[in-house]
Amino acid sequence: MVYIYVANVTRISQIDVILKKYLRTQTGEKPYQCTQCDKTFSNNYNLIYYVRSLTGWEPYQCNKCSKEFSHNSDLIKHQITHTEEKPYQCDQCESAFSAKCHLIIHQRTHTGEKPYQCNQCDKAFSQNGNLILHQRTHTGEKPYQCDHCDKAFSHNGSLILHQRTHTGVKPYQCNQCEKAFSQSGHLILHKRTHSGEKPYQCNQCDKTFSQNGNLIKHKRTHTGVKPYQCNQCDKAFSIRSYLIKHQRTHTGEKPFQCNQCDKAFTSETNLICHQRTHTGVKPYQCSHCDKAFSMNGNLIRHKRTHTGEKLYQCKQCAKAFSHNGHLILHQRTHTGEKPYQCNQCDKAFSNKGGLKLHLRTHTGEKPYQCNQCDKDFTCKRNLIQHQRIHIGEKLYQCRQCDKAFSCNSNLIKHQIRHTGRQGVENQ
Repeated sequence: MVYIYVANVTRISQIDVILKKYLRTQTGEKPYQCTQCDKTFSNNYNLIYYVRSLTGWEPYQCNKCSKEFSHNSDLIKHQITHTEEKPYQCDQCESAFSAKCHLIIHQRTHTGEKPYQCNQCDKAFSQNGNLILHQRTHTGEKPYQCDHCDKAFSHNGSLILHQRTHTGVKPYQCNQCEKAFSQSGHLILHKRTHSGEKPYQCNQCDKTFSQNGNLIKHKRTHTGVKPYQCNQCDKAFSIRSYLIKHQRTHTGEKPFQCNQCDKAFTSETNLICHQRTHTGVKPYQCSHCDKAFSMNGNLIRHKRTHTGEKLYQCKQCAKAFSHNGHLILHQRTHTGEKPYQCNQCDKAFSNKGGLKLHLRTHTGEKPYQCNQCDKDFTCKRNLIQHQRIHIGEKLYQCRQCDKAFSCNSNLIKHQIRHTGRQGVENQ
């Protein structure tokens, strides 16, 4: 009888603990406070878990690999990954899981259940961890501090990824080439360059993409949505990186410096392309001819000279163009827009190149020098025409007589003489 009584007392005390924990979820009471910060918790277990995340103490070690864990339950879940055992099967699809909690979370993708509601906005989540991370967007809390620099993060995963920028650790190795990555996601994307896999399909056209982010950006070409607005002018952009580059036109910031000359650039891509002018590298080879290019965009545009493809159609006339930049310049002939203003006079231009050439009339700059005489020129086109005088090349042939000219303007002047003569004869 004594043993039965003791067992009943133990059982009652366990029920009492469970009841107290439940009541705290209703009252919001959090009696367990962290000694290192102001955070409080409804039960001691969560306090211990939180303190270990701050101190990095991981007393539970896997006996099959070197991984360590702050809690025994995490170790147990991890050890199942060695056995590859997945005893928890979803009854709505073929997915199976090593832990029951993972199955429960997965089943919510079928039911759409989101039991974890934010008390500051309307958002709800299928996992408590995601709710906790979300709430930090309201509080601004960043409990995970980098010990190499001043940066802090709202969750531990971001801290771990950031620390690899200091250590250079790249634990994710490609099994088809020598490349390694600091993040698992980057490895997955890289592997698609080998497999050619493009799992993200546009539902408005046939295009497919290797990344969901690229699909989202592409869809904006159909919808015209430009969610990224410049706070200094009326321009808006479909991609955030385009906005950042644009804002540098206001600030004049050029953070990317060439280590071989004094030039600096607003974007890393422009710097990489520029550096190829020093090295002569042209990694983009045309499959139709021998031409190679330093930029992939130039190769794409060049290929259209072979295919005759003109994707960009003017909405105000029937003209079509092989790339978007030419369409934009053409549309300005309809609108009369001249966005490039000279800062030394009242002249304005429809394209940046026109402004650049005009500015040389103020500065007197003539950067294009003939290598056979002392003459120099404000633009490359004039230099090319001049060099034809040295080599005797005459590309422009008159259709009414045998005369040929080294530049088109001289041919036009010559043809006026024919039209003038015909006018006299007709009288």
